[in-house]
Amino acid sequence: MANPCHGRATCHFLLLFRCLMGVKMSKRTPCNITRMASSFKYWNECVDPPDIEAMWMDPLVRKEWDDAGETKGQKVHLSRDPDGQPYLTQTEMKAVAEIIVRRHFHSQVDPDMICAISELQSDRQLLTTRYNKKTKETVFGIMQLSQKTAEWLVREMGYRQYEIEGDATLLYRPFISVYFGAAYLMWLSHYDDTLRSEEFVVRAYKGGTKKAKHKTTLDYWRRYLSVKQSLPSKRETYDALMPDASTPVLPISDNKDDEWTYWDSRASPEDMNEMWRNPEVLKEWTKSNEKRGKVHFSHDAEKKPYLSRIETKAVAQIILTKHFSTRKVKPTALAALAEVSSMRIVNGIGGIMGIDYSKAQWSYKDMGYKAYKVESVSDLFNPFASMYFGAAYMAWLSEYEGRERTPYFVVQAYLGGPENVNLQETGPFWVKFEEALGQYQDSKKDQGSCSIL
Repeated sequence: MANPCHGRATCHFLLLFRCLMGVKMSKRTPCNITRMASSFKYWNECVDPPDIEAMWMDPLVRKEWDDAGETKGQKVHLSRDPDGQPYLTQTEMKAVAEIIVRRHFHSQVDPDMICAISELQSDRQLLTTRYNKKTKETVFGIMQLSQKTAEWLVREMGYRQYEIEGDATLLYRPFISVYFGAAYLMWLSHYDDTLRSEEFVVRAYKGGTKKAKHKTTLDYWRRYLSVKQSLPSKRETYDALMPDASTPVLPISDNKDDEWTYWDSRASPEDMNEMWRNPEVLKEWTKSNEKRGKVHFSHDAEKKPYLSRIETKAVAQIILTKHFSTRKVKPTALAALAEVSSMRIVNGIGGIMGIDYSKAQWSYKDMGYKAYKVESVSDLFNPFASMYFGAAYMAWLSEYEGRERTPYFVVQAYLGGPENVNLQETGPFWVKFEEALGQYQDSKKDQGSCSIL
């Protein structure tokens, strides 16, 4: 029979380390923490079959489960602490974080950040519940999120992989808890349209954005650094679990490679036909031996898919010609904004135009821009959809507050928010835009001209 307490040595070591480092454990925080009566005995009771399969495909999890006597195809026991509460081992926690980040966040959230926060928030215990007397909210699960926050992420931010409305207990499920925890970290990392530091994100996760720089969250940040530093690296864990280098390693894959390999997995056949009709794109793709139906994205050194400048300009031309014929926004301006906003990365936040999901959804619902659907954040990973909603936002800014605006205002407002535009100074956003614009101007007539609207 499988041992329901596998991973115990790792847990005891971590307890000792955290005591020595002065890291408080959730069960030592009196009064405000409770735990449900144990309701999960097996992994299979709190995750879907594809998630179990993904866990088995992680070589470190597979080795740990094999050593504990678990058998693939049968129920897998959850580890339990001395009080009988189910928890995830460090190996399992790391695997869940990596699977969620790989599937839904395209490597834009650090799995180690998720793991360290889960240590501090819940000790990786699935059924931990905390009630905050000040906010009068209850938080649940490994990542200690409230149902209100999770529902906001679904409703307003487009994170709809899991539907949890009306059932807070779903946050006890590890994949769901980590998914919404990662979504919240993503939102914090670009809070107020500003790229935030790791310290800001971690402290804001603990105390909210207003206390991200307050002394009350400083100790949490210090404990986070200690815990994160103590986490075993993938290499160290591999060496510990698989000392024999000849041991075969199973590949880690969710069979989603095509999503970021081919243009055709993101764009519609109609839009792809328009791309093939563009003479510059046709020349570039023909030279690269691309075939209809399987056009490869370019990938940078970190294997992130991106658009070439020729492709970016072509998408801008197609979007403006088809959907903004009465507008005077130039393709070169849209392409330059893509350059500054995202470096033309396809699966960055808001896609190639870096357009917030909330702005895109507002454009769709309230402003009538319905050529492309925007039902979740992943819809903006279609370069055409991202460019479309970026152009819609740009058009709206050109008449902000009922006044015709200058290109200088529109660009700075797009990149930094209309409330942050300083017309008396040449801001850094405008300087970056001018530099990017120079990459797309293809005639002497355009040189030195900033007439983009």
